[in-house]
Amino acid sequence: MAAAVVATLWLAATNQLILYIHPRYVVFTVIMAVIALAVVVASVAVRSGHEHDEPETPRQKVLSIAAIGLSLVVALGLIVVPPATLTSATVAQRDINSAGVGADVTSLDEATDGPASAFAEFTVLDWASLLRQTTDLAFYADKPVDIVGFVSPDPDDPDNVFYVSRFVITCCAVDAQPVGVAVYSPGWHDTMDVDDWVEVTGGFAVNPSSSSTQTIAVVPTAITPIEEPDAPYLF
Repeated sequence: MAAAVVATLWLAATNQLILYIHPRYVVFTVIMAVIALAVVVASVAVRSGHEHDEPETPRQKVLSIAAIGLSLVVALGLIVVPPATLTSATVAQRDINSAGVGADVTSLDEATDGPASAFAEFTVLDWASLLRQTTDLAFYADKPVDIVGFVSPDPDDPDNVFYVSRFVITCCAVDAQPVGVAVYSPGWHDTMDVDDWVEVTGGFAVNPSSSSTQTIAVVPTAITPIEEPDAPYLF
C-alpha cells in the first residue's frame, strides 16, 4: 500500500498521473493518496508497539511469507515499470473508431456553420466525429486538415494507409477508446514506424486504396515527425 501511494504521489508531482486517469480526478486521487499514506504510517506505528504473546503457527508463517512476496512483486512493479502511454497494440485490441465517441463532441451542423479557418484547429477526435456522421466528400472540400497523433497501420491496407491516432479518456486508461483519421501514404513504412508521433497536414479525398474500408482519407501535403506531446490523450 505504501508503494502504491508513493508511486501515485510521484506520478502526480511529475504530471504523469494523466497517463492513467482523467485530469479532473487528479486532485481527488492525490487527496485520497495522502489519506492512505496517513493510514499506512498509523498502521506501522500500531503494529510496532504491539507485542505478540503467541508464536506464529506454521500455517501463519506460510501465509505471511506469501503475503510479503506478493507485496514485493506489486511494489517493484509500481516502481520499476516506467509510466507510458497506450500504443497501437491497444488500438488493435479495441478497434479504432468503434466506440460511440465523437457525435456529441463536434456536430455536423456546428461544423457546417463554422468558418473554414476553424477546421485547421480540429483534433483527431473532431475529424473522427465528423467522419462518423458523414462521408460526403463535398462537405470536406476546401477544409484544411492539420492533425497530431501516433501512427497505427490500417489493418485492411497496412502498406498504403495508416491512422493518425489518439486515445480518448472519459475516466481512466482502462476505458480509453482509440480514434483516428485515415491517411493515404503508400510506402509510409519507409520513413516512419508504428507508434511514431507525427503532424499531418493536407485535405480529404476519395481513398485511392482498394483494400481499405475507409472511403475517404487524408491525402497529405506534409508528414512531420514530432515528439510525443506532454498530454498525449484527448479528454
